[in-house]
Amino acid sequence: MPSRYGAHDVRHAPAQAPPSLAARANRRTLAAFVLSMAAAACLIPSPAAAETSLTTLTSATLETAAPATTSVSVRSADPGQPTAPGKVAPAARVALIGVPGLEWSDLDQSRTPNLWTLVGQGASGSLSTRAVPPPNRGTTCPAAGWLTISAGQRAGTADKGCPQTPAPQLTGEAAKIPNWAALIAYQAETGYDAQLGTLGQLVTDNGGKVAAIGPGAALAAADRSGNIAKYAPTADAVGDPTPYNLIVMEAGDLATDWAKQPLDEYGVPTSLPTAARQAAATRADHQIGALIAKLPADTTVLVAGVSDVSPNAHLHVAIAKSPNGRPYGHGSLTATSTRQDALVTITDLTATTIQLLGLPAPRQVVGRPWQPTGPVSAAPADTVTELADGDLASQVLRDVRGPFFTVLVTVQLLFYAFAALALRRRRSSGRATSTPNAPSPAESASTSTPAPSSANDSACAAPPSSPAPADSTSGSTADFAATSKLLKAVQIVAVVSGAIAVSTFLAQLVPWWTLPVPMLSVIVTILAITGLITALAFAGPWRAHVLGPLTVVAAVTSLALLIDVITGSKLQVNAVTGYEPVTGGRFYGFSNIAFAVYATGTILGLAGAAQWLLGRGMSRVMVVGVCGVYGAFAVFADGWPSWGADFGGVPAFVIGLAVFLILLSGKRVSLLRLLIVGLVGALLVGTLSVVDWLRPDAQRTHLGNFVQQIIDGQAWTVVGRKFGAMIGVTIGNWSLTLLSLVALAFLFLVLDRPSRWGASALSQAYHLAPTLRAGLFGALTCAFVGFLMNDSGIAIPAMALTVAVPLTLAACVRALQLARPTGSAPPSGRAAPTRAEA
Repeated sequence: MPSRYGAHDVRHAPAQAPPSLAARANRRTLAAFVLSMAAAACLIPSPAAAETSLTTLTSATLETAAPATTSVSVRSADPGQPTAPGKVAPAARVALIGVPGLEWSDLDQSRTPNLWTLVGQGASGSLSTRAVPPPNRGTTCPAAGWLTISAGQRAGTADKGCPQTPAPQLTGEAAKIPNWAALIAYQAETGYDAQLGTLGQLVTDNGGKVAAIGPGAALAAADRSGNIAKYAPTADAVGDPTPYNLIVMEAGDLATDWAKQPLDEYGVPTSLPTAARQAAATRADHQIGALIAKLPADTTVLVAGVSDVSPNAHLHVAIAKSPNGRPYGHGSLTATSTRQDALVTITDLTATTIQLLGLPAPRQVVGRPWQPTGPVSAAPADTVTELADGDLASQVLRDVRGPFFTVLVTVQLLFYAFAALALRRRRSSGRATSTPNAPSPAESASTSTPAPSSANDSACAAPPSSPAPADSTSGSTADFAATSKLLKAVQIVAVVSGAIAVSTFLAQLVPWWTLPVPMLSVIVTILAITGLITALAFAGPWRAHVLGPLTVVAAVTSLALLIDVITGSKLQVNAVTGYEPVTGGRFYGFSNIAFAVYATGTILGLAGAAQWLLGRGMSRVMVVGVCGVYGAFAVFADGWPSWGADFGGVPAFVIGLAVFLILLSGKRVSLLRLLIVGLVGALLVGTLSVVDWLRPDAQRTHLGNFVQQIIDGQAWTVVGRKFGAMIGVTIGNWSLTLLSLVALAFLFLVLDRPSRWGASALSQAYHLAPTLRAGLFGALTCAFVGFLMNDSGIAIPAMALTVAVPLTLAACVRALQLARPTGSAPPSGRAAPTRAEA
């Protein structure tokens, strides 16, 4: 999708009049803005620059995090087992039990007593099972889940829909996976390049023994050749499990019954009826109990719902129980891949198994070991209810997100049309009462006074004897703007519209998904919080300033998301504009949409603060310094691995902030300056990535992992996948593309272009609050570069414009209300006689 920020032919004064100083300044600024777009595009070919932050709109490769992990202790088993020289012998016994499709709502004390007991004795969490989905679906098929465990990386199958897991070919006790070579070849086409057989090969290479029970378990336990040394169809047939270091079992009753359901148009079976699902969960529980009864006492048991058995993705069961409760006693699970309590991923299951066995994790295993969060006093019933509620939130979010964005886009488009008509009505009224010789907007602009030097000058109307800002055509026009209830309504609705984005995150403070009508509940919750922010924007004396309401909303936006990312990103989880654990794209830090909202709020908020500081008499150098300090901290918070962990956002933020500071300082934005800033941004994100890479593997985020991928020669695989996702989102999400186009057209063709369709309100806002120009162009530049460098594509500028354009409109309306007509000049005397007359 082509950029929406470099394609404007914007002119700030009508052709019939000489350009005013303000118009020429606008042209220079726009020219510099277009140059910044070209400079930003030059940054894209770099692999490091093209790597993106993970987002709600696309899947991610790496789900890693920064906090230090707690070491999981292991227990020695079979010390006499022979080990090849130079290898590390497995130091424990692990039983990995996969139950495809098992959700927390399936557990019941009477129907699933063995699972209920494990919840009471072990650590529990929700499992995000995102792997490589079938075409046109977002679900994880059972075979894909098992293959992901085998590789420690997202994997899948080439078949349409969710085919049944193939039965292994038996040779005595051993078995071989059919079509294993084809499965391996397909992984290179997924963009993840999963190395199938990693888990089984690692155990056998280090002298361990692996047993698989069930066809799905065979996929997970096979070595790189697709072979399993010990295979049994059931737990009863496996014999004594004592000789084995890793026992993988599939309790596949849910998946087997699901495969018998009718297929939808994509070849995926429809959902199981409730009664059939409960019966299948009960049978799976019996299988789990039968295996646990045979396991030696020193075995660590891992239970996981390794896939979906429904057309829609869900969060699933994750339970870990250790001998004597160490390290996995009664409590919750977490991992540095998610940084969220009671939330882990399917790739973490591979890493956990490897660490429990005391083996070194290969680089291709991208997950992080499960970690206990400490003992809790919650009863099993409370734990099950709470985790089932988390999955309910994800399902409600899936149902709500699409309609919410449809409503958001529709309302925004209608509002832009309403505001354009309101501004046109103002000009019509002005022309109806103006004198024939009234000056044109451009002529009025040419006589405008310099930018106000105090806060009162910028906030209050000029005295009657003062020259008028641009577009004052008559006294009746000014009176209409100052007293128009319609314009006041436009200003209020504009502030409401600008506050919606941050309210979608703050709405997570209320459990709206538990209310009877979730769609209505989330809209009411968001509007209520938006109303509170709007009330604050108009509550104090700042409401009289051109940038007063804009500054309040932008500051709330910036600070709320800054505090959230520093404290764990809780507001972004399952927010309608945040990330959803079911999708598994990102679990912590700044999502791409959150980044767009945060960066836009920060830059616009700094513009408002700069106007206030200048009005208080602070020198411009000091103001630029203050804004630079906070802006630098905001960029640091965006990129620091322990907070925002945002790769693609940092260069975009640095460039946008630099454009703002350069314009704020009174200097021109040149191509050379932008190139220097771009290099600084690339250097900054590169430094953060290398610092992250220097930490232990288990503590790295995707920033450090990308450095390792460059070293391993895998970077272009990631870059290609991200670029494809960006193009796909931009082309496929037509509603956000339309919203971006309309918002830009409204900004430059209604607010900033005097014509019969609107008033040059933006030039009046620039006159009364000069820092607005710097803030607006800085925010637009950041959004455009973010569009190029992140896999969310058009979603980034769309959400940035959702904040920037309405708040700019609110400032423009206030500027119109403060406009005063040019005072009447005294009659001139009789002209001197010409020589002919003399």
